[in-house]
Amino acid sequence: MKTRRNIDMNSSAADSHASMSMKPKATRSQLLAVTLLTLLALAFGVFIAALYGNFTMSARNMQPESMPGMNMGNQSMPGMNMNNDNKSMPGTNMSGTKFPTPISSLSPAPMSSVTQMNGLVMPPGMIMTSDMSMEAMADMAAVDLTKIAYTAPVDARGDQTLTPKLENGVKVFNLDASLIKWNILPNVQVAAYAFNRQVPGPQIRVTEGDRVRIVVKNNLPEPTTVHWHGMILPNNMDGPADVTQKPIAPGASYIYEFTVKQAGTYFYHSHKDVDRQQTLGMYGALIIDPKNKPETPTYDQDFVVQLQEWTVKQGYTFPAMPMEGLMPNFFTINGKAYPSTQTINAKIGQKIRFRFIGSNNAFIHPMHIHGGPFKIIETDGNLLPATAQIEKDTINVAPGERYDVIWTAREKGKWLLHCHIAHHATNDNVEVEGGGGLTMIINVT
Repeated sequence: MKTRRNIDMNSSAADSHASMSMKPKATRSQLLAVTLLTLLALAFGVFIAALYGNFTMSARNMQPESMPGMNMGNQSMPGMNMNNDNKSMPGTNMSGTKFPTPISSLSPAPMSSVTQMNGLVMPPGMIMTSDMSMEAMADMAAVDLTKIAYTAPVDARGDQTLTPKLENGVKVFNLDASLIKWNILPNVQVAAYAFNRQVPGPQIRVTEGDRVRIVVKNNLPEPTTVHWHGMILPNNMDGPADVTQKPIAPGASYIYEFTVKQAGTYFYHSHKDVDRQQTLGMYGALIIDPKNKPETPTYDQDFVVQLQEWTVKQGYTFPAMPMEGLMPNFFTINGKAYPSTQTINAKIGQKIRFRFIGSNNAFIHPMHIHGGPFKIIETDGNLLPATAQIEKDTINVAPGERYDVIWTAREKGKWLLHCHIAHHATNDNVEVEGGGGLTMIINVT
């Protein structure tokens, strides 16, 4: 029995060993393939889960006590509602759904207002820090209404041609700088820095080769100078304060005299605290006719378009600047906002020369004319060769630039000339009679 049992056990072990030795062995390539397939299956599973799954925490499965230190009500997490009702949550909830807060649940917006700092009126929204100098604040402050002694008539217009006196062959012009109140609309009045009590200042028109003398009287409460933009002249006549001349003190006068050596469209403007004085109205057109027969294409009408921005808040006028609190809300062509801008009347077939002047100093205006393209004939006072005169219907006018274009009245009707930045064609963000701001009508009959 004992021998028999040993034989059986030996036989069973032998069979088992034989069976194990008969199993096929996996090759290295097979193991690699299985590993790759497993990784691919895992990656595919993760991709499907990410595509269709929702891994965000849900307020439905979350109780306030489950998040120590956090109140899941509306009070402690502005902009997020952790409740289940999804009725008053602004923005995004914890499951990723976005929808607006009902108007009835919104808080009233805080009303910002003009403020005063050491007697200066500062605009709403202005960021003032402890290290801001009084000089900087004065530069950005509202025009001091107590120092204005003259109010122009509501319908007064700027860019009026200034007639010179002739003294020993010299054309003499007189410019007076002062603070005035000026209406850009019948119901909107601004406080302005002005030449000869108008905005823009009077148009000075001379002929190439003229000897001119401009006497500037400063009736402002602060110093100023005048720069003759783009002109070739003696350096001491150029006008930058503290560079080529001492500023003209309040009550004082200064004489600029030079021979006109160019023809074309130019302009003049303050060159003392330019971001304030020019921005608030101290500029005017300087048009120089050629001495000899002009080489420009013929035209029937000649119209100057001077561009400007204004910042008017709560009855105060601030210098418009691209910064907090000083962004403009009114825009003018030749000192008026549409619908108070001038309407140009023309007949079918007539050609109008528009002289665009970037008399503003902080923003670019893409000026567009309806009713067909115009031809650009001159840039910055320089006549373009006929081969370089291109046609467009919109042109970007940057601060300081001038573009002379000729537009043909092709069809009857009311055709708009306007800035193509829509905000610049509104009055304090409101359209009036189809537009506002930098808009005017060309009426073709």
